[in-house]
Amino acid sequence: MSRQSQFQVPDSLAMRRTMGRFLTGVAVVTTRSGDELHGMTINSLTSISLDPPILMVSLTFGARTTDALLESGRFAISILGAKQEAIARKFATRGGERFEVGEFDYTDNGLPVVKDALSQADCTVVNQYEIGDHQVFFGQVTGCRDRNGAALAFNAGKFGSFHDFHHAELPWFF
Repeated sequence: MSRQSQFQVPDSLAMRRTMGRFLTGVAVVTTRSGDELHGMTINSLTSISLDPPILMVSLTFGARTTDALLESGRFAISILGAKQEAIARKFATRGGERFEVGEFDYTDNGLPVVKDALSQADCTVVNQYEIGDHQVFFGQVTGCRDRNGAALAFNAGKFGSFHDFHHAELPWFF
C-alpha cells in the first residue's frame, strides 16, 4: 500500500489544483447593465432545483460582470459545445470587447446568449450571497432551450471534451 502525502491547510494555488481535478462543463454567463453588455466564462454553474427551476452561478468579486449582475438582477447562461473553445477563451480574458465578434441570439428579456451553444437559459435572480471571494447568485429560470452535441469540458486548467463509455443512460430520477 502506498502512503499518500499529509493533508495541509490549502492556499489559493493548492485549492485551485485540488478542485481543478473535478471535470466540469464550460459556460458563459451574460447580463446587461443599462445599454452595456457583460459576460464571462464560468465553470461554477449548478442546477439547484427543478421545481421551481433554479440555477446557481458563482462569480468573483471585482469583475465587471459581477457588478453588472448585482445591478441588473438578471443573467443568461450559455453551456458551450466542444467546438466553442475560442468563445470560452475570449470570455475568460480580462478586459476587451467580448460581443464585437461572434454570433449571439437574445433571450425574451434581451440578454445575449452564445449562438449554437448546447443549452441556454434566461434567469431572474431570486437570492444572492457573499461567500469568500465570490458572489453567489441563485436565478430562477424563466426560459430555456437545448440541443444535442458534445460538451466543452474543463479539467486541470485545460479544455477538452467528454467521451462516454457507451453505457445505457442512467434514469434522471432514482
